[in-house]
Amino acid sequence: MDRYIIVIVVLSVLLLFLGYKFWRQKKDIYDFSDRLEQNLDALLSDKEIVAEEDTKESLYGKINEKLTRVSHVWEVRREEDRRAKKSMKGLVSDISHQTKTPVANQRLYLEILRQEIDSPKGQEYLDKMEKQVDKLEFLFKNLVKMSRLENGVIRITKEKEDLIETLSHAVAQIVPVAAKKEIQLYVEADEKLFISHDKKWTEEAIFNVLDNAVKYTENSGNIKISVKRQEIFTKLSICDTGKGIAADRQAQIFTRFYREPEVHEKDDIGIGLYLTRQILELQNGYIEVHSEPDCGSEFHLYLPNEW
Repeated sequence: MDRYIIVIVVLSVLLLFLGYKFWRQKKDIYDFSDRLEQNLDALLSDKEIVAEEDTKESLYGKINEKLTRVSHVWEVRREEDRRAKKSMKGLVSDISHQTKTPVANQRLYLEILRQEIDSPKGQEYLDKMEKQVDKLEFLFKNLVKMSRLENGVIRITKEKEDLIETLSHAVAQIVPVAAKKEIQLYVEADEKLFISHDKKWTEEAIFNVLDNAVKYTENSGNIKISVKRQEIFTKLSICDTGKGIAADRQAQIFTRFYREPEVHEKDDIGIGLYLTRQILELQNGYIEVHSEPDCGSEFHLYLPNEW
């Protein structure tokens, strides 16, 4: 009888010990998981991870030490990135400032020359010079915009705004040029359509596509603009009756400085569609094109319906 009691006691103690050990291991695992999660959250939030000396020899301590090193490396790289962006911001600002005066002076000299030169040939050369000055100014402005967007100097600020109003401002800029070529503009859209977007930069994106449509559509052509709210995105479509784009070139048109080989006489530097893509992507949107040679082009700009 005593032997059975001893066995039961021993088994009970053993079970209690195993139960305690299991509970302790479970607690250690939960503690390890919680502390690891806190460190990962700190890493994702760009917060400093503090090295814990008392756990240095444990598994958590070893992982903590490695995460601390990763955090330090990331911080060094972030600081280098901040310095590079600051330097780039200064460089872009300097370029923008330094180019304004020469361009303004060239315009002044051109105006003076116009008053001094009376011959038709002289006036023709002056017209050509003025076009080059306009092109140079346009190039500098767009290079500055591109640089600022790529280096995060300009930040997209999304607010609940009327997209139709943004579209109207972009269309208003293109109307005089379209009128000169007798291009008909058709707009199909609701009176108001509120979505979250950066009004200024979205107007720039729409204008760039409209500008291309007018440039590459022959006289007396048509450009149709429509806006449709879909389930996830709002789609803004711009369809023209221009020369169209070959399928093998459609991906290239959104790259920097790309120009169609057969239209080098056009006043274009190949930045507009690249900027449009960048602006839309910074707002979690995108752009796509459907086109065939001699059949016009359809550009679809998508902006998310998120608030």
